[in-house]
Amino acid sequence: MAYDVIVLGSGPGGYPAAIRASQLGFKVAIIEKEVLGGICLNWGCIPTKALLKSTQVYEYMKHSTAYGINATGVQADFGAVIKRSRGVADKMNKGVQFLMKKNKIDVIMGFGKLKAKGQVEVTAADGKTSVVEGKYIIIATGARARELPNLPIDGKKVIGYREAMVLPEQPKSMIVVGSGAIGVEFAYIYNSLGTKVTIVEFLPRIVPVEDEDISKELEKQYKKLGIEVMTNSSVEKVDTSGKQVKATVKKQDGSTVTLEADVVLSAVGIAANIEGIGLETLGVKTEKGRVTVDKNYQTTVPGIYAIGDCAPGQALAHVATKEGINAAEAIGFIEKKYGHQPEPIDYNNIPGCTYCTPEIASVGYTEKAAKEAGYEVKVGKFPFIASGKATAAGATDGFVKVIFDAKYGEFLGAHMIGNNVTEMIAEVSVARKLETTGHEILNAIHPHPTMSEAVKEAVAVAYGEAIDI
Repeated sequence: MAYDVIVLGSGPGGYPAAIRASQLGFKVAIIEKEVLGGICLNWGCIPTKALLKSTQVYEYMKHSTAYGINATGVQADFGAVIKRSRGVADKMNKGVQFLMKKNKIDVIMGFGKLKAKGQVEVTAADGKTSVVEGKYIIIATGARARELPNLPIDGKKVIGYREAMVLPEQPKSMIVVGSGAIGVEFAYIYNSLGTKVTIVEFLPRIVPVEDEDISKELEKQYKKLGIEVMTNSSVEKVDTSGKQVKATVKKQDGSTVTLEADVVLSAVGIAANIEGIGLETLGVKTEKGRVTVDKNYQTTVPGIYAIGDCAPGQALAHVATKEGINAAEAIGFIEKKYGHQPEPIDYNNIPGCTYCTPEIASVGYTEKAAKEAGYEVKVGKFPFIASGKATAAGATDGFVKVIFDAKYGEFLGAHMIGNNVTEMIAEVSVARKLETTGHEILNAIHPHPTMSEAVKEAVAVAYGEAIDI
């Protein structure tokens, strides 16, 4: 079997790369060892959002009297919540299958390994092997949960995100190690359903990649929800021999405390899936656990590309998608099927979203990073408690924070925490892409009443023109 382009992996980087290559007129095959859609669609982005929606509906119903509605006897059915989540993932998986057929992409199920220049060996589930040939190969093998040596995942008492999505029974207590997006999302899900949750974070604040004001607000909201938060703390060891897990946690002052829970969720980041795929055979260079690539995602071996979580950029689904499209277009340019080199991604204008409640969304510089970069800044913050739409929705927690260069008005960054802010951050991404200034935001009419007008209101605060606060 010979193809123009072979894609290893069908996640949010792999399947868009395959589709874009097909659109450009290439004969394309995609190799997938498990299920189409990869981790994001089947075990990450999509099913976790389904779980979060179920818990949010449950929260609404528990507090229905605040909206003048009396709902009695409301209970969460843990098994049904899990089942709905899996159903959503299965539906999306079928959608990717349809897209492969629509775009005439051959799907080859099995584990793909680089065998020689232009050759991939595929091992099927039954152990049979075959060789697929392709002029270009795009590696999109994604990543998995990272394991700490002192926190080995056994899948029962110490679990990763995959197990957290399909637990057979709801635990009465849970320790979440790590407070990035995965950690805080699962902390919210399980706490809302009635599990006693403790977050242990090694760094001084939770969601540590976010602006400091966002971290402070989320910690305040989580403590109000009854989630215990331990920062500057590390899990030194776990004892799984008894009925419960015993975790020895070292605090900032050097003292230790033993926490007990039904289960420990390890959410300490990810590791790229680059082992065993033949990189060494062809001499593909790697660095710090990722595949080395150029601006068009070509590796150190011509004709072989790498995108998504196994490449050096941010490990986000939307980043992988754009990298995959760019890699396909770069190949198209070489083969004279595309008119120009793809525009390089601006990795300082990548929106990040965390779907806990309240949601978090951010893009660009934090206030601290902007100052460290030498900017004199104007900062504006608009709290949702001053928003008519937020007040009507009963969702007044949080704020929008914007950062501008005081000299030229450059939109340096925005950081949001509150209801539906993940739907609002795209405005700032587009504004920064178009080099929009603060005054241009103020002169663009924002609809009222909406949550999104908080962006304009925050800009008004930054420029001393606030009306509603």
